[in-house]
Amino acid sequence: MFTRREMFATSAAALLPIVGHNTCLFAAEGDAPPPDYRLGAPKTLDGYFPLVVPKTKEEWAKRRQRVREQVLVANGLWPMPEKKRLALIAMHGKIEREGYTVEKVFFESMPGHTVCGNLYRPSSGESGQKYPAVLCPHGHWKNGRLYENSDAGVEKELKSGAEKTKEGAKYPLQARCITLARMGFVVFFYDMVGYADSGPIRHILKSGVPAEDGFADAQSELRLQSLMGLQTWNSVRALDFISNLPDVDAKKIGVTGASGGGTQTFLLAAIDDRVQAAFPAVMVSTAMQGGCVCENCSLLRVGTGNIELAGLFAPKPLAMSAADDWTKELMTKGLPELKQLYKLLGAEDNVAGKAWTQYPHNYNLHAREFMYSWFNKHLLGKADKVEEKAFEPVLPKDLEVFDTKQPRPKGDLGAAKLRKQMSEESDNQIAALVPTDAKSLASYREVIGVALRAMLVDELPDAIVVKKKPVEVKFEDGLTMHTAIIGRTDEADAVPVAGVYGPKFKDNVVIWVHPEGIASLTDEDDELFATVKALTNAGFAVLAPDVLGVGGLKPKKPFEVNKIYAGFTYGYNRSLFANRVHDVLTTIAFARTVLKAKSVRLLGWEKFGPIAIAAKAAAGDAVTHLVADMGKFRFDNILKTDDENLLPGAVKYGGLPALLALAAPSPTLVHNHLGTASGKVTKAAFEAAGASSKYKRVNLQMKPDDVIDWLVK
Repeated sequence: MFTRREMFATSAAALLPIVGHNTCLFAAEGDAPPPDYRLGAPKTLDGYFPLVVPKTKEEWAKRRQRVREQVLVANGLWPMPEKKRLALIAMHGKIEREGYTVEKVFFESMPGHTVCGNLYRPSSGESGQKYPAVLCPHGHWKNGRLYENSDAGVEKELKSGAEKTKEGAKYPLQARCITLARMGFVVFFYDMVGYADSGPIRHILKSGVPAEDGFADAQSELRLQSLMGLQTWNSVRALDFISNLPDVDAKKIGVTGASGGGTQTFLLAAIDDRVQAAFPAVMVSTAMQGGCVCENCSLLRVGTGNIELAGLFAPKPLAMSAADDWTKELMTKGLPELKQLYKLLGAEDNVAGKAWTQYPHNYNLHAREFMYSWFNKHLLGKADKVEEKAFEPVLPKDLEVFDTKQPRPKGDLGAAKLRKQMSEESDNQIAALVPTDAKSLASYREVIGVALRAMLVDELPDAIVVKKKPVEVKFEDGLTMHTAIIGRTDEADAVPVAGVYGPKFKDNVVIWVHPEGIASLTDEDDELFATVKALTNAGFAVLAPDVLGVGGLKPKKPFEVNKIYAGFTYGYNRSLFANRVHDVLTTIAFARTVLKAKSVRLLGWEKFGPIAIAAKAAAGDAVTHLVADMGKFRFDNILKTDDENLLPGAVKYGGLPALLALAAPSPTLVHNHLGTASGKVTKAAFEAAGASSKYKRVNLQMKPDDVIDWLVK
């Protein structure tokens, strides 16, 4: 019998550690695979985010659907919340100027949360005439919609050539709305959360602000509640508001904003088909992706970035501007790929970009006039260039929505109370999906399945690469172990796996998911555990991976989560839980495609039982049986954003019971559960699938013989 150390030493005369790994498994001299990229530092918003354009329309259609669903899930908008009637709509305080009028507007995007803004309209036109419309989110200018440049700032803008009139330099945000209204657009210029008239929710997390009051605690992550999601919902409701105005042509709506308003622009354009033309300024970039909490949320940019997010709007008209900021390389990095995408879709003339790198971050006259001409062409059907004319501005104090005649609604909720209300409504929406028959089960799988794919930012891969050739070691009793390192064709991952099989092997595989990974196959005396031997004696191969954080995939430093806002981490990287599921899915695909397994069964041990459950839910019919120790675990008991089991969105979509429901009708045994952690929705799904007898839960730990019996039958 080999000792464990001898077992790995026999495969090569000399063994060297894998770079970045803490073990010497599998790495023969001169044949070491590259290190797994996830062992390095997490990606941040300051990374590099290029767009890789698919080769065919069909590939793009699939990719677009996946990313669009990811955006919706990340923003807490999958499925879309109920659009209740826009309550408390008030339009008052009409101001008349040459060529345009301004009114003060507020409405509730949801009960207890008010959206405020100004409505600009053309001052002339025929009775009953319908105008195209433009939404204007403002971005991070001081006081937002009520921004007023300083006298020194005005002189600087005029001297540099960024602006040509004092009023344009003093009130560049007003200038945009006024010129669009004079062109013949109805324009709604609305507040970001926490800016101008918006309240009482804070916009930026500051020292001393409780995390639960700023959408920054573990429960906000588990429910996908974020400042960005709230703002995106406000944009959807702003689009509802302007689309229903009697003088608006709802088939001709554009959106434009700069900086954070640019982020809101391309996100709204990506998820709402009513938008027909878009102009995000100084935000579409392969570089920095947005530095504010309102531009980041978990899941949003894992595997994607602002160039692709903007490209989701294709083939509709999209133009953008760049400046001497993170967008300065747009013309050579990002725009060429967007043009390639639009060309693939037969709409090459529908995308454009210009850079004014002599100016810092801005939405100045040059960019505004580029936008005017773009909307003039694509929404008004006119080819002439539009120049911004002098205008009489409105003082910011006169644009404030609330005054003595129209006070702020008393029912506005702070973040904590609003989040509680949002949770209740979301829970009711998900509860209404509980299946009762085959048809409703299919609908449930569609909603929760899409959510799970977005939460994991992953699905079962079609192909696997063996990145370190297998090493064979013989055991007593005719058993053999093969070790290898495997990974995805499209990722620089490197997952160590070990498989044990015997003479009775019949092309059926049990994937052994354990907190100790490969090391768990043998005991302290380096003997294979009896359970492993029993499974091989039953004709199975036992395949164990070292998932991220275990054995050969254990990083030198623990997975670090941004302490101020976890969305800065989980918005660009899979969570540790999701990465572990990723590695199990990789192992499942390896068994199916490389080992040609006739069946694959999952066995989740101890605290990795939930990992196995999530992997089965994601793998679907590719896994035939599931046995998992639930470890008395519940997602809603997680209190810290750096918990190893935190999966953004898990509580919103029903936790472990929902994942187990996706296992129906496969034979499923779970044990060591806590309370209702495998309750009604799971049973309902198995009943709806006509497979009630195939689901069993046991409160206590199962004996190995019972586990084997369930897997074998």
